[in-house]
Amino acid sequence: EVQLQASGGGLVQAGGSLRLACAASGFSFSTSYMSWVRQVPGKEIEWVSGINEVLGTIRYADSVRGRFTISKDNAKNTLYLQMNNLKPEDTAVYVCAADRDDYFLPYDYWGQGTQVTVSS
Repeated sequence: EVQLQASGGGLVQAGGSLRLACAASGFSFSTSYMSWVRQVPGKEIEWVSGINEVLGTIRYADSVRGRFTISKDNAKNTLYLQMNNLKPEDTAVYVCAADRDDYFLPYDYWGQGTQVTVSS
């Protein structure tokens, strides 16, 4: 059974930091394209960041580049997103996703999200 469970969200003031984690199981975590995406009700899903260790690629959306850092620990099957200098517009449900082919929709696997709320 595939599981992707995000955690680490919460309420933080603008300028603050949070570290999200996504525990993964049931698929090839080490070789997959792993992504963080975020959802705001009424808006399109926004891809935030992705990592693929096989290709050695790390990518970020322009809106978060320089503030967010994606990483993964294959020994723990866990994906991370360090978020610094948070802004109110970062408020969203953050979800981790996995795919065999690329960073973008549709994803092979899609997990439970964690709410991030940034107050001004």
